[in-house]
Amino acid sequence: MTFEIVPGDASSPYVIHVPHSSTRIPDDVRTQLLLDDDELAEELRLMTDARTDELAALVARQVAPRPWSFVNHLSRLVVDPERLPDEHEEMYDVGMGSVYTRTSAGMVLRDVDEHAERLLLKRFFTPYAEALADLVDERITACGYAVLVDLHSYPVEALPYELRQDAKRPPVCLGVDVDHTPTALRERAFRACSGIGEVVVNEPFAGSYIPLRHFGRDNRVASVMVELRRDTYMREEGSMDPDGVRRVSDALAAILGA
Repeated sequence: MTFEIVPGDASSPYVIHVPHSSTRIPDDVRTQLLLDDDELAEELRLMTDARTDELAALVARQVAPRPWSFVNHLSRLVVDPERLPDEHEEMYDVGMGSVYTRTSAGMVLRDVDEHAERLLLKRFFTPYAEALADLVDERITACGYAVLVDLHSYPVEALPYELRQDAKRPPVCLGVDVDHTPTALRERAFRACSGIGEVVVNEPFAGSYIPLRHFGRDNRVASVMVELRRDTYMREEGSMDPDGVRRVSDALAAILGA
């Protein structure tokens, strides 16, 4: 299973999207990656939104009505479901479009191969995008609208691939979209996340995921990205910090329980 839909209550319009929490790479895709095992392990450590799937599961259990969850079970090094699948993606020029050809430090990750890329997109990217868009449509049918909470994390120090090296790195980066993040959702998320620490909008990362089927076309779809600096909920050795996890889960519950 390359992704999972965790059912919520029929009356909930909310979907927690967890795209980057997995480290799983299918064996046949691993052969395409030019890193040795130690290099790959380090790249996964840097690029994985560690334990965000656990945060999503925790908060889903404490919110009523229970939100739905859509969780990626493949590493973003297989395909990145949040990137545009063509050269319109702003990260394309640094080798980190929907199929990464470069690592976070600019090393070669895989050879540029358009045929292999098309196969990866067909096998992984398209089914993922369609299933998530279908789930959003189901929430619209059931509730009249859908709200995506796009859950991510990021390291304390900027990685070399990041386009905004001098940007602030607050405890919480709130990503909003001009068309799909209503003012009420933005303000509620800002207030809720202020319990974690300083919140900055669209810095160091901007925007929030909206399925391409709905992007710019359907204002019944709202979306907000919650980017957590990893030290807000994790200790340096990788274990969860209970106090940080409580603050994060309380903040997410305040967003999802409205």
